[in-house]
Amino acid sequence: MSASHLIVVGIDGSEGSRRALDWAAREAAERGGALRAVVAWRWDGGTAVSPIEERQRASELLDQEIAALTARLGSATPVVGEVVEGRAADVLATAARGADLLVLGSHGHGRLQHTVLGSVSEECIRKATCPVVVIPVPALVSSATDTTS
Repeated sequence: MSASHLIVVGIDGSEGSRRALDWAAREAAERGGALRAVVAWRWDGGTAVSPIEERQRASELLDQEIAALTARLGSATPVVGEVVEGRAADVLATAARGADLLVLGSHGHGRLQHTVLGSVSEECIRKATCPVVVIPVPALVSSATDTTS
């Protein structure tokens, strides 16, 4: 992995994180750098799965997202994947220490919805020691025509 320019991107399986992953991969390729895709996971004890199964789900998600990225964009940029137990914002801020950039989707699979940014994005912006780029998910455009005047 090239140390010349490191971009860390948070992955959670959402459309927002996929868009962030694509953007981060293109940015890393343009800068001749490397990409570290990070999935944070936690077992809250309330689900039907065990901690081992939850970690396995996170690993499978990461593998799927990296494979899909390669299918979409090719393999021009080295991607290293990492699955880390912990709160998403804490895991991502820690993973981004020493990185040149942290890239996130604006909304992911979280319990809380915020109007502008997802709660993880907001917290990462406060905690990160490097610049943070938040990739928005485009608003759905209604196909209906407004007939009021």
